[in-house]
Amino acid sequence: MTGPAAVPLATARAHAKVNLHLGVGPAREDGYHELSTVFQSVSVSDVVTLHADDAPAPGGPGVVTGLRLSSGANPEVPLDAGNLAWRAVEAVVSEYRREHGPRELPGVLLDLHKSIPVAGGMAGGSADAAAALVAADAWLAEEYGVAPRGVDKLLGLGAGLGADVPFTLKGGSALGTDRGDRLTTMMSRGPFHWAMITNARGLSTGAVFAKLDEMRAADPAKETLQPHLDTGAVSHAMISGDPYQLGPALHNDLQPATLTLRPDLRKIHDAGMNAGAINGIISGSGPTWAFLCEDEAAAQEVVDQVSADIAPASGMVVRSPDAGAHLLY
Repeated sequence: MTGPAAVPLATARAHAKVNLHLGVGPAREDGYHELSTVFQSVSVSDVVTLHADDAPAPGGPGVVTGLRLSSGANPEVPLDAGNLAWRAVEAVVSEYRREHGPRELPGVLLDLHKSIPVAGGMAGGSADAAAALVAADAWLAEEYGVAPRGVDKLLGLGAGLGADVPFTLKGGSALGTDRGDRLTTMMSRGPFHWAMITNARGLSTGAVFAKLDEMRAADPAKETLQPHLDTGAVSHAMISGDPYQLGPALHNDLQPATLTLRPDLRKIHDAGMNAGAINGIISGSGPTWAFLCEDEAAAQEVVDQVSADIAPASGMVVRSPDAGAHLLY
C-alpha cells in the first residue's frame, strides 16, 4: 500500500453522530422511510488521507488504486470500491471533470484512520465519505487551479452516497427530514456528555428497518410502535443546555425493533442506568447505546461500570455537538 514514495495530497477529518430523536414514518415507494431526526456530531472522528500512488490511475474514469486501514482494522470495512470513502473520491473527480474538463490525474491511495466504531449506528462509514469528499475537493481544486466547492456544494454528492453523509459533512446540530438528508440547523447550548457503549456484534440497518415494518404491520395500534415525527420536545431541551431536560426527550422509533433483534442489548441498558446515566438511547439502528450523563466524569463512570459488568461491551466518552467535516492539511 502506501510506501515511502507516496505523496500526501490532502487529509480531512469527519465526526460520528448521535441521534437525539429518530422518528420513522411508513416505508415509501422508493424503499426509504420518511424520517424526522435530530442529529448531533460527537467528538470521536475518522481521518482520511489521499496519497498520490506510484502506479498510474486505473483505466476509465476512476483514480483510486487502493485503500488501507491504518488503524481500527475490521473485516466489516470494505477495502475496495464498495467503501464509501473510495466512492466519494471518485464522485468528486467525476464532478470536477464534468465542470472543468478532463485532466490526467495520478493514481490515488486512500489511508483511513478509524476511531468511530464500525456498524455501530454512529455513521462511521458516512463520516469516512464526508472526510473523503472534503479531502478530494481540496486536492482537485489545487490541481485545477480553482476555488474548492466547499461543504455546502458537496452536500448533493454526499446525499447520493448515503442518507447520513450530508449531516457528517455539516456537523453541529441539525434536524434531518426526508431520508434524513434534508438538513435544518438547530440551536443547542451544550455541551452534552455521553457514554457510548459499543458491541462487537454489528447490526444491519436494513434489517432493523424491516423488523420495525414487520412489527407495525403485526400490531398497527400499538402506541410504542407509532411514528414519532414531532421534534419539539428535544428541540427545547437542546436550547436549555440542561442534560436533565434533554434526557426525558430522547427518543428512537427504531429502538423496539433493534431490541427485538438483539434482546441481549437490554442488559447494557440496565447496566448503564444503574451506573448513573440520566437516560440511554440506541444510537441510530444500533447496536451502540448512547447514555446521556451529567458530566464527563459521570460518563466515564458509566463506561467503566458497563465495561466491567457486561462482556464484550466496551465504551468511550464523547461530547456533543462537535464540528463538521474539515480539512486538516
